[in-house]
Amino acid sequence: MKELQHLNKYFLKYKTKLTLGILITIIARIFLLYTPRYVRKIFIVVENYLDGNITKEVIKSELLEIILYIIGAAIIGAILTFFMRQYIINISRYIEYDLKNEVYAQYQKLSLNFYKKNRTGDLMNRISEDVGRVRMYVGPAIMYSINTVTLFIISIIYMYNEAPLLTMYTVIPLPILSVAIYKLSKEIHNRSTIVQQYLSKLSTYTQESFSGISVIKAYGIEPQTSKSFENLAEESKNKQVSLAKVQAWFFPMMVLLIGTSNLLVIYVGGMQYINGQIESLGTIAEFIIYVNMLTWPVATVGWVTSIVQQAEASQKRINEFLKIEPEIKNNVQEQTEVSGDIVFKDVTFTYDDTNIQALKGISFDIKNGETLAILGKTGSGKSTILDLIGRLYDIDSGSITINKLSIEKHNLTNLRDSIGYVPQDAFLFSDTIKNNIKFGKENATDDEVIEAAKNAQVHKNIIKFNNGYDTVLGERGITLSGGQKQRVSIARAIIKTPKILLFDDCLSAVDTETEEKILKTLNKITAQKTSVIVSHRVSSAKNADKIIVLEDGKIVQQGTHESLINEEGYYKHLYLKQLSENTSD
Repeated sequence: MKELQHLNKYFLKYKTKLTLGILITIIARIFLLYTPRYVRKIFIVVENYLDGNITKEVIKSELLEIILYIIGAAIIGAILTFFMRQYIINISRYIEYDLKNEVYAQYQKLSLNFYKKNRTGDLMNRISEDVGRVRMYVGPAIMYSINTVTLFIISIIYMYNEAPLLTMYTVIPLPILSVAIYKLSKEIHNRSTIVQQYLSKLSTYTQESFSGISVIKAYGIEPQTSKSFENLAEESKNKQVSLAKVQAWFFPMMVLLIGTSNLLVIYVGGMQYINGQIESLGTIAEFIIYVNMLTWPVATVGWVTSIVQQAEASQKRINEFLKIEPEIKNNVQEQTEVSGDIVFKDVTFTYDDTNIQALKGISFDIKNGETLAILGKTGSGKSTILDLIGRLYDIDSGSITINKLSIEKHNLTNLRDSIGYVPQDAFLFSDTIKNNIKFGKENATDDEVIEAAKNAQVHKNIIKFNNGYDTVLGERGITLSGGQKQRVSIARAIIKTPKILLFDDCLSAVDTETEEKILKTLNKITAQKTSVIVSHRVSSAKNADKIIVLEDGKIVQQGTHESLINEEGYYKHLYLKQLSENTSD
């Protein structure tokens, strides 16, 4: 139960409704427990009539009165039960909502390193399946536990007051039940943890398969992926069956023990009636009803125990992520000014997940309003520089300053709001094209959306769709071509009019003519903004104020386009190569 203590703050949040729900539950059980006592009275009335102590008119009157009491108690109990569920079950839904929001907010805070080390399917499983199992503990488990405890306490008190010795015989099976539940619950806990792990594996595999379905179909490996999924599903099924086998012991055990209690009531009660130790057969009937009323609560003990064990296993998995401290923290709460004066000084950075040193003593500066172009071979560290400007990672050594203020001393939200970032892999959401562009500026008008699309040279493509800007894209923007996705991504970045624009090889999927048009427009838009362009094309870099060439995480060349084409090295070689390719075309 240690892991479930995390939920205490939510119980305190809803303590008034929860307390009221508990009180209603107790009162509802009390009313429902009137039935066995009135049944005993019916037997007493009938026995008095058979003994000639009362007339037919009196028995009719007394029986009618007792029946009305039973009906009234049942109606009141039913109404209270309705409100009991409304309070306690609703609270479980509120807590589920709060817990999902807490997990999602934590996911948002965690750094990119976290997402490199954990799979999407597992993250989704923890916020859906695991939280759902926790909700079952918060709602049904608590409700049925209160029911069971209330029924046991009140029933045993009533029974003991009527026939102490008969009560003792009736409850003999209960300690056996408690020990059996304790033993089984430990095994359920272990197997539930394994089941949840396999559910995460299944979610991860299916998520990756669906995301990469085009690759699977292109390579014709549907049979292999289906076989792999079948094997994983088979393992998951075996673990589920293993858990079900343990859980299956509960119900037969309950039936056996309750049946034993009924037999004891009938035998011991019958012997006591014969010996005159109890006055009426109604007492035996009352006890049988009590025992059978306890059948479902006793049966739910096993079910509730199973729920609690599964919830604890799930909450433990949730807590593992909730306890992770974000690597990138917002150290400053007040707003900080961000402009384009960026200085890298002896910056070194190593990726934790691969232990690859991406940058080695990088130094450069960009004045406000200038454009810096970064070129280099794949893996030279180009994209890493953009990630560090947005503080998606913290550096190992050296310093990065913006406006002469260390990047760690800038308000993180303010810093990222001031940056327009176009990633190399243009990610678009399963929403309309308009909303994907407005993602950069939620309150943007339709005119602003269209203007941004025109500047990104994608407006003419969009209006050709049947629904224009209201066209709903497939997952990850699959409806669009690679070049169209990149241009929509550019429109999303420039619509927010940021102080700093970062372009990570975002024109690689467009043709040279379209690239030239986009660059001309961007030159006008970025005239007063600081821009950093990562590219493999000289055409994207030639108009930049500064150009640096990276190799193995180090700057090997820097200067302007004119100076670098007259200097032997990577830039001149790339320029001549691309020039000859364009000429041959």
